[in-house]
Amino acid sequence: MNAPAFPPSGPPPDIAAALEGATPFMAQYLTAKAGQPDAILFFRMGDFYELFFKDAEVAAAALGITLTKRGKHQGEDIPMAGVPVHAMDGYLARLIRMGHKVAICEQLEDPAEAKKRGSKAVVQRGVVRVVTPGTLTEDSLLDARGANRLAAVALRRGRAAVAVVELSSGAVDCVACAPDDLGATLAAFRPSEVLVTDRMFSDEATRGALDGSGGVVQALAAAIAEPQAARTRVERLYGVAALDGFGAFEEAEVSALGLIAAYLETTQAGKVPALSPPRRLGESGFLAIDPATRASLEIDRTQRGEREGSLLACIDRTVTSGGARALAERIARPLRDPLAINEQLDAVEWLLERRTLRRDVREGLRASSDVARAVGRLALGRGGPRDLAAIRAGLGIAEGIAGLFVGQVDPLTGQPRRIALALDRLTLSPDLARLRVDLVEGLVEEPSHLARDGGFVRPDYRPELDAARTLRDDSRKVIAELEARAAAEAGVAFKVKHNAVLGYFLETSAKAAEGLLRAGPDSPFIHRQTLASQVRFTTVELSELDAKISQAGHRALAIENETFEGWRREAARLAQPLQAVAEALAELDAHAALAEWAEEVGAVRPVVDDTLVFAVEAGRHPVVEAAVKAAGDPYTPNDARLDGSGQDCARLAIVTGPNMAGKSTFLRQNALLVILAQAGAFVPARSMRLGVVDRLFSRVGAGDDLARGRSTFMMEMVETAAILTQATPQSFVVLDEIGRGTATYDGLAIAWATAEALHETNRARTLFATHYHELAQLETRLDHVCNLSMVAREWNGELVFLHEAAPGAADRSYGVQVAKLAGVPASVVARARSVLERLEGEKAAAARLDDLPLFAVAEPEPPRGPSAAETALQSLDPDALTPREALEALYRLKALI
Repeated sequence: MNAPAFPPSGPPPDIAAALEGATPFMAQYLTAKAGQPDAILFFRMGDFYELFFKDAEVAAAALGITLTKRGKHQGEDIPMAGVPVHAMDGYLARLIRMGHKVAICEQLEDPAEAKKRGSKAVVQRGVVRVVTPGTLTEDSLLDARGANRLAAVALRRGRAAVAVVELSSGAVDCVACAPDDLGATLAAFRPSEVLVTDRMFSDEATRGALDGSGGVVQALAAAIAEPQAARTRVERLYGVAALDGFGAFEEAEVSALGLIAAYLETTQAGKVPALSPPRRLGESGFLAIDPATRASLEIDRTQRGEREGSLLACIDRTVTSGGARALAERIARPLRDPLAINEQLDAVEWLLERRTLRRDVREGLRASSDVARAVGRLALGRGGPRDLAAIRAGLGIAEGIAGLFVGQVDPLTGQPRRIALALDRLTLSPDLARLRVDLVEGLVEEPSHLARDGGFVRPDYRPELDAARTLRDDSRKVIAELEARAAAEAGVAFKVKHNAVLGYFLETSAKAAEGLLRAGPDSPFIHRQTLASQVRFTTVELSELDAKISQAGHRALAIENETFEGWRREAARLAQPLQAVAEALAELDAHAALAEWAEEVGAVRPVVDDTLVFAVEAGRHPVVEAAVKAAGDPYTPNDARLDGSGQDCARLAIVTGPNMAGKSTFLRQNALLVILAQAGAFVPARSMRLGVVDRLFSRVGAGDDLARGRSTFMMEMVETAAILTQATPQSFVVLDEIGRGTATYDGLAIAWATAEALHETNRARTLFATHYHELAQLETRLDHVCNLSMVAREWNGELVFLHEAAPGAADRSYGVQVAKLAGVPASVVARARSVLERLEGEKAAAARLDDLPLFAVAEPEPPRGPSAAETALQSLDPDALTPREALEALYRLKALI
């Protein structure tokens, strides 16, 4: 499983025993730690977060920070480590990436307030949140262009459900499915963290689905997922009396949502996030793509786990982080409804035809900020003035973008439905318009990151704030005047300084202060402190001024914080309409980006319907084509035709040809065209017609799972079994080299039987690449099978790949020639050629290998001397030749060759 081994840190379960003999401070720490036994506790102490006991040891090893000691507890040294508050995000990110949970225990009062209760009083502290991989909201911890999702999985009454929340933007989705589809459903969301019940955690049947999710798996008590308890938690999370208004949820869906609600209650320490109502995504709404197929096709990540080189990275032309996430969601979860797909294609085509409008929209969006994540942080009390600035900018851009579409409506055809819906959401309600005006009038252009830093409210917005600021700021002038008067009266050089203990004071050198110290009680200069080389004084006037200045500064900051809190509450109240604006901007960005990419690469609109046809003319692999063109080489397009009904063409194509000729690229290319078309994107081809696909399967490339004792061949068979048990007549299957990992006849038999089953039983549209040329015979044995081959030619003893798929079967595999191209020593290549000739000459299955002197390795070729042409060339001096002599020499060299 992906669950991390959380450190067994903190006090023992018996908290009373742990507190015995503890100091008040350590008792406070141990109590907080007892509430979060499986998390690393960041315990706030002034400007540092301190870690103690096992937490300190784990963090020191993980973060490379110093491990030290502080005092003793029950006779043992207390290990301690710490990180500065201002640098916490960096350390936190590293711990989260390692799979740890981190509990943040903050100071809940000012230390000065604690001192009022006594000199030994401990500052009140409490856990304000628990940070886990799926609950991050900080920009510094998130990928701006990728979603960070928390998922929950539940099984009830033979049904499975996946609930997903993106806490940073508030989006909540829920999908009910058959247990067999759990892996594909979960992988489509690519969660960072997955919640399951403790029963499911140890269930072998669900292990594959959980492992394929890619997220850290956390087990919760099964009682949390009981439908009634789960329903109550979800209703409390949304503040509603019943969930009926959100839709008719299945029991499994309620259980999954209940797991998320319980986890958010725990990790957010009672703060209520701004969540959209849960969207029920129908089981048949999306193209099912299992984890193995996603990895094989490198849809949003390469097989090395990198974004660069994936399909998503290749086509992404978005200009906003929200748009990038919207595009990633479309590519990760292509649609299955032809009507919905064509609505997406309508929007892309409409913007493609309007280059000027598209350019203006993209230019306007570039200045947009991440409104959805800003609202999420503000609702949880983690946002700051810059998040308010993001909302202000987003609302202003929404108005501007909506204005660009005025006059762009054709009176006969109107706008595409998806464009019209997005523009409706960009129309600001009176409440949103009022919030924008308030932020424009009251928030400075470049506000501070934290509210406690102040300075983010404009002058003239609140008169009482202006008055407090004037007193605070003009005090510098008053203090300078007081300093000059004091120096003149005392006859010594004074400097007015300030610190947190004394407030404002007059400071002079020890020598200059001698006369003042002898002046006695009648002197206006009151002695406060003597240092090694300075002496500090105060006066009645300076003390009164100190109190006024201090109060003015505190009052100004209090007024600003009050103003911020009012804006924050209003943003949280308007979270849903704000999120709707953010979604509309993101959707327009995704549509425009796909249109931009289509124009850039010459992609065309696919014809998508509910037939069983797959017809591509001059199709191109988008990622490979981009790489080939970047190298300055041309890309060879290919046609592909399949028909699940078998009426117009074959249902299953056997693809043969040598390695390196492009079979795998051809297979992946057509699978990616399916994804692009059903994601509502144009496709790199001359034309394409696609009958919607319900499930996409790709078994291309080799891999193993050594941790679970599965060889490459075993993994191949597991994935093949999944295809044969799940593929339907609406599915699309690409298979490469099935059966290669075992004995020749075993592999041939498996490949043959698999092809027959896909043709006769599953009846799925299939591209089946193989080196078993015997499978070409299926074209004459089965009704709806055809042969394709990747063309290669031998030229002057060299193998040339044309990367062209042509009708018919390949005549040979050219394996020896490919070995030569790979740099296999010439002696080995020569020996392989002689063995191949002997085997091919037998013309029988039982070729007599024992007649071959297998251990008589071919003698290496003797060193070759220079040829006649090389000798003649060496004797030439180009600088000494006349043009006529040079031409004659060239003819002689050609004759020698």
